[in-house]
Amino acid sequence: MRRGGPDLTTGPIGKTLIMFALPVLGSNILQSLNGSANAIWVSHVLGEAALTATSNANQILFLMLGAVFGVSMAANILIGQAVGGGDDALAKRVVGTSTTFFVILSLSVGFLGFTFTPAILKAMGTPVEAAADAIAYLRVIFAAMPFMYFFSFVMMAQRGVGDSRTPFYFSLLAVALDVTLNPLLIIGVGPFPKLGIAGSAASTLISQTFTLAVMIAYLYRQNSILMIRPKEWRLLVPDFAIIRSLVTKGLPMGFQMIVISLAAVTMLSFVNGYGIHTAAAYGAAAQLWTYVQMPAMALGAAVSSMAAQNVGAGRMDRVEQVARTGALYAIFFTGLPVLVIYLADPWVLRAFLPGSSPSLPIAVHINSIVLWGFIPFGVAFIFSGIVRATGAVWPPLLAMIISLWAVRVPLAMFLEPHLGADAIWISFPVGSATTCVLAGGYFLWGGWRKAKMLDVRPSADAPDTGLGQPMMDESEAVTDAEIRRSIPSRPRRSKSEAPAE
Repeated sequence: MRRGGPDLTTGPIGKTLIMFALPVLGSNILQSLNGSANAIWVSHVLGEAALTATSNANQILFLMLGAVFGVSMAANILIGQAVGGGDDALAKRVVGTSTTFFVILSLSVGFLGFTFTPAILKAMGTPVEAAADAIAYLRVIFAAMPFMYFFSFVMMAQRGVGDSRTPFYFSLLAVALDVTLNPLLIIGVGPFPKLGIAGSAASTLISQTFTLAVMIAYLYRQNSILMIRPKEWRLLVPDFAIIRSLVTKGLPMGFQMIVISLAAVTMLSFVNGYGIHTAAAYGAAAQLWTYVQMPAMALGAAVSSMAAQNVGAGRMDRVEQVARTGALYAIFFTGLPVLVIYLADPWVLRAFLPGSSPSLPIAVHINSIVLWGFIPFGVAFIFSGIVRATGAVWPPLLAMIISLWAVRVPLAMFLEPHLGADAIWISFPVGSATTCVLAGGYFLWGGWRKAKMLDVRPSADAPDTGLGQPMMDESEAVTDAEIRRSIPSRPRRSKSEAPAE
């Protein structure tokens, strides 16, 4: 049974972190390039109103993805801790329960989102000129939601076992298909129907569904620990101890994404009040912001996976080192694209806006105020990823609520009568700095080192790392024994036996 990736509990931290983060960064770049290609086709073929429609619709998409992000992250951490502790049977139980949970959750979110699309967009204050396109686009996206959710879950689960390369390769396939199909379905080339803005969403549906099917087939052929085979279908019956952990630990993490998305939707409603040109400028600038955030997001995924495995192995000394190294990397690798964009504006923005567009100088002005704030946000992302990997999920959520809803949104509302749209832009870096201070303070002085993801009974043949099997009855114990016999466990290593970094 293949775990799928390297052991993240040994070896040099800096090199391991970079080598793990690079494929994640590559996946993020691919996804952002895909979104940018979509924006380019939509804006240049269908116009600024259509670009505004996709910007509004994508905020809702991110909100819905936030609903499932926390559960996916909780499963990722549980898998990582189990693998780090050498407990493959627990890892399989987490995969089985999570699979069932994700199927039910994704279908529910997709149905509700499809049904209430017009009402959601109306509540956002989507400009009238963009409303019809936004509804058409978003409804296809909601139809794709179950496949997008499960695609995201499988990708994150692979990182939990230490494999960041395989998700990159399949991201490459998904993006290649999406970029190819996008213009064909928007314009209607050859046998492809002309779907307009809905064609952009349809290309996402087709590419992610196809890639998900190919990825699952590949993981089966590789005998991955993440795949549930017919003789293991009993593992799809939910384990309520694991569900309790997925919900109690996952919901706060998911709610954090929802808090971020709701704040973004609120800020977008402020932006929409300044008309189509400011809204288009904001949408174009936001395309660049995705690239600025990508290094910190990749490093955040890397430190979270590394921390989870080291927590499972009882290597808290390495967890501390991973945090410090990740924070330094975040400052450098976030600051670099910020500097490049400062120097390259307005030329880079012309990829999303015509050179004669009145939105272009507005977008340049927005970037001049907002961009630097992504540096402290990147550092906060690292600290939050570390503490969440131990099971301390509430403090990062509270820090985000304070920075967004007690600082960013009120600041924009308070200053707007005096500064106009600049109040919106100023609130971004101020909110990010607040997040960094709160996250860094909790990392230094908080109680995250004593947190747990899952309360379990230790295995009889293993040291007590807090990651043995959940409490179960006798029949379940027999089932797990069968699983253990079918999965070769790697030798456990104590702290004293671990090689020096």
